[in-house]
Amino acid sequence: MTDVGLIPSDWEVWNVGDFSLKVGSGITPIGGQRIYKEEGRPFVRSQNVGWGILLLDDIAFIDDVTHDSFASTEIYKNDVLLNITGASIGRSAIADKRVLRGNVNQHVCIIRVDKIKVESMYLNSFLLSSLGQNQISNFQAGGNRQGLNFSQIRSIQIPLPPTLAEQTAIATALSDADGLITSLEKLIAKKRNIKQGAMQELLRPKEGWVVKRLGEIGEVIIGLTYKPENVSNDGVLVLRSSNIQYDQLEFIDNVYVNINVSEKLRLKENDILICVRNGSRDLIGKCALITSKVKGESFGAFMSVFRSPLNRYVIHVFRSDIVKKQIEEYLGATINQITNKSLNSFEIPFPPPNEQLAIATILSDMDTEISTLEKKLEKAKQLKQGMMQQLLTGKIRLV
Repeated sequence: MTDVGLIPSDWEVWNVGDFSLKVGSGITPIGGQRIYKEEGRPFVRSQNVGWGILLLDDIAFIDDVTHDSFASTEIYKNDVLLNITGASIGRSAIADKRVLRGNVNQHVCIIRVDKIKVESMYLNSFLLSSLGQNQISNFQAGGNRQGLNFSQIRSIQIPLPPTLAEQTAIATALSDADGLITSLEKLIAKKRNIKQGAMQELLRPKEGWVVKRLGEIGEVIIGLTYKPENVSNDGVLVLRSSNIQYDQLEFIDNVYVNINVSEKLRLKENDILICVRNGSRDLIGKCALITSKVKGESFGAFMSVFRSPLNRYVIHVFRSDIVKKQIEEYLGATINQITNKSLNSFEIPFPPPNEQLAIATILSDMDTEISTLEKKLEKAKQLKQGMMQQLLTGKIRLV
């Protein structure tokens, strides 16, 4: 039994500082963004360090003269790059050939290990695990997460297998799990892009189509108002904005109330649930189709429901630019909610009934495929978390 939990008798607990050749961050060059170049040496900032991956879409570059002014922050191969300030504290990734001979700014710490003692990939995996993240969070306890200092980083405790071979085996297994997760994420992104293209083509008005306002084809219903004392551990489920994720219903942070709910405010299958007001304007307009699973439940006051027999088609228009643009135009610069009146005025292009069915079927099949991939992705992430817990504590040995 150790400070980091139960580990095999032949493992040891080391501090990061015990095996590190360097623990230090960089600076922002004098002149800030004005000195960034189109090419040159990569300049890694906190937004470029993700959860185990480098995010280089917006990488900045500096010239050799600027680099020479703080050459001690030059990135070497297999350096562990750790975010130490801001909302992204604790994210880390391995430096690869894309950022070699570049530099980091003051928000990113370089941890360079003695490769005779520790495998960099193993350290990175540990930092990203709950064991590592808990220690990072504890350094910020009671504060406002302003940042990690180098002394704290050096004091992070890590259980180490006795050989580099075992460290490498563990890191490789976790890297393979990451590879599966990354491939699924890329496939999902590709499928979403394909669907967006299909929506633009299929929903583009053609000859014989008619435009109708939502108020002409259905009813908009504002959500349930309740008091804090009405909230209970059971009763009627009240769906809120957080229950809509990626156009699908998700059951997280569920709220239940024990009050009488009118039949009108009881959800029906194929209702469209819409976020009509929220602290974040970006969330206004997100929507999901109600399934039989929540039939008879209700929805909160920051939500509305659009009820119509045509919703299996209308839901796809809601997710398209056709409605999104109308929402943006209505909100403008000052309005922070959609009223029932405005929703009723939104215009929807309608093809003939048989074409509505065909379009809805095609797009629903795409939704089903994406949803299946998302479930696989979630399982892959859960599997990796389980692997980290087992492998990084020696409960399962690979060597």
